[in-house]
Amino acid sequence: MTPEELNTAFESAVESINNHTEPFPADVLLKLYAYYKRATNSQDQPSSDNPLIGAFKTNALFQTRELSSEEAKLLYIEAVKQYFLYRK
Repeated sequence: MTPEELNTAFESAVESINNHTEPFPADVLLKLYAYYKRATNSQDQPSSDNPLIGAFKTNALFQTRELSSEEAKLLYIEAVKQYFLYRK
């Protein structure tokens, strides 16, 4: 997959998640959150009004710390595909 194809596939996966209206399981949300942050090289610190949620976000990011942006995009795309595949 070329960098352009990867970016297009990633953007499409993000859009499909953003357009989904049903609630997501917490584990899926945390995984997508961490992959997205790594994929976009976001330096923002995890935030939440609930300290427990902030801790889970921090842990999810910690678990993905070794991923490159490209690896995180691929994993995000795969997680989205798996989520929608198993929902059917």
